[in-house]
Amino acid sequence: MYHHSGSPAQQAAGSATGVLEPRGADGDAILFQRCTWCGTTMYHRLLCPVCRGSDLRTERSEGVGTVRHSTVVHRNTPAARNVSLIEMAEGFVVRGRVMGPPIGIHSGDRVRLSTAKDPVRGEPVFQLVDEPYRAWT
Repeated sequence: MYHHSGSPAQQAAGSATGVLEPRGADGDAILFQRCTWCGTTMYHRLLCPVCRGSDLRTERSEGVGTVRHSTVVHRNTPAARNVSLIEMAEGFVVRGRVMGPPIGIHSGDRVRLSTAKDPVRGEPVFQLVDEPYRAWT
């Protein structure tokens, strides 16, 4: 388990020390990091993937994104579920689940954060913003 040694004042200033265990009253938010050197956004990293800087500022996401890839998984579950890569409006990518029928979720669908942490899998859960396209009936 990750244990941080930073002070509460240092965490409030935006240090990355408390990023793996988000705190605060708003439990339904995704926290991400932004490199103070190059401005790259990332999710759950300790170093910037571009400049390898360790000075990361923690920010709160608006929770809006676009599905970049979605796949149906049948393993370790009684029913099929989807696993999706969501590109958030801030520029980082997060893995999560989109509510709805797994076959009805496609690349390019717009989504909004529903729950920041699924109680079973611990990953973010999203819901579709627009109604999926349905053929004429």
